[in-house]
Amino acid sequence: MSSPRISSDSSFQAFPWAGLFTLSALIFTSVTSEWLPTGLLPEIATELSVSESQVGLLITIFAATVVISTAPLAALTRNYSRKSLVITVLLVFVVGNLLAAAAPNYAVLVVARVIGGLSHGLFWAVVGAYSAHLVPAHQVGRAVAVTSAGATAAFVLGVPVGTALGHALGWRLAFVVIAIIILALTIMVVRVLPPVDHRHTLSTGEISIPLRKDRSVPGVIYVCILVALVMLGHNLFYTYIVPYLIGPAGIEPGAVAGILLIFGAAGAVGLALAGLLVDRFPRSIISVTVALVAICAALLGLFPAEPWIMFPVIIVWGMAFGGVPAMIQTRLLQLASPRMRDVGSAYLTTSFNIGIGGGALFGGILLDQYGILSLPAVDAVILGIAVVFAIVGGELLRRRDGRAAALRDLQPTPPAP
Repeated sequence: MSSPRISSDSSFQAFPWAGLFTLSALIFTSVTSEWLPTGLLPEIATELSVSESQVGLLITIFAATVVISTAPLAALTRNYSRKSLVITVLLVFVVGNLLAAAAPNYAVLVVARVIGGLSHGLFWAVVGAYSAHLVPAHQVGRAVAVTSAGATAAFVLGVPVGTALGHALGWRLAFVVIAIIILALTIMVVRVLPPVDHRHTLSTGEISIPLRKDRSVPGVIYVCILVALVMLGHNLFYTYIVPYLIGPAGIEPGAVAGILLIFGAAGAVGLALAGLLVDRFPRSIISVTVALVAICAALLGLFPAEPWIMFPVIIVWGMAFGGVPAMIQTRLLQLASPRMRDVGSAYLTTSFNIGIGGGALFGGILLDQYGILSLPAVDAVILGIAVVFAIVGGELLRRRDGRAAALRDLQPTPPAP
């Protein structure tokens, strides 16, 4: 007997732990695969006779593919079964990783990363909204926190483990292991992930309109701009956190990994808190946490050589930022109409990658021109702008929704038949 199909408006009681943990594990593996070349630059460069900067470009190619392809692919596949689409995308991801493992030259490896970027972008677009389809509206924040734990775990453990795996077995076998794990998780998807009905059913008398005219489009745009600002500010500093720690902060190189692990562990705590708070304070929690990250960046820029300030600030920074991606994703799912969730998640993925790539690029320019201590200062300024945008934009959306509700109340009720 097939699994029951779950409607996005269902009021079922059982929380779908098995399906959500499977999605979380897939996100963990996907993010680990995305960043796998980062820790294996010398090995790949030596074997393929290219420079380390060319290998580093594989990350950029992957991210650029996600930015360019995610929204169009999500729009083209919006009428397909969500579960079938997840399975298809995962199989393509397996092919991309196996091709990377077998790549005889750099050009083939680039093609493999493009395939990975194509599958990664659509995977995030579908999985980003899948959790919202599995639970009723009041549990969306909790469900997103569970699935987003995979991304947090990947940054805390996945990248170091993937790098260690590559050093122990060779970079090619590292890609093979990732492919095998994804294939095993694909089997789990087939067995335990409930299918969902993601299509929006029109109410009696409701007229179908193009997605671009959906009333939730301004909310989706608002969240996408907000995430691009937040990730731009955060990543222009965090991308170069190691030079900051070894340089102005005076940390021994051997201790840097431990500090980053502490940062990641604090982020996991922040993610858990986000799952508890985002549904209670959907409009204010993002502004508060982003403001806290901005304050932390400013303090790190002002007091880099003061350990008694720096270490607690890094922990607070990790806790504050750890829940931000999940809270922003939750906010999107709260603002988007049911039929806009998948496309909205695609645009959110694009915005994340624009912020991540743009932050690294902008941070590199600042680093070369003005030095490492310019990064936390600019980070704080950009995040301050993001906080203002979050507050003002959220208030404008609230007033817009209030006016729309007032107009609906003024409309005459049709007579009973």
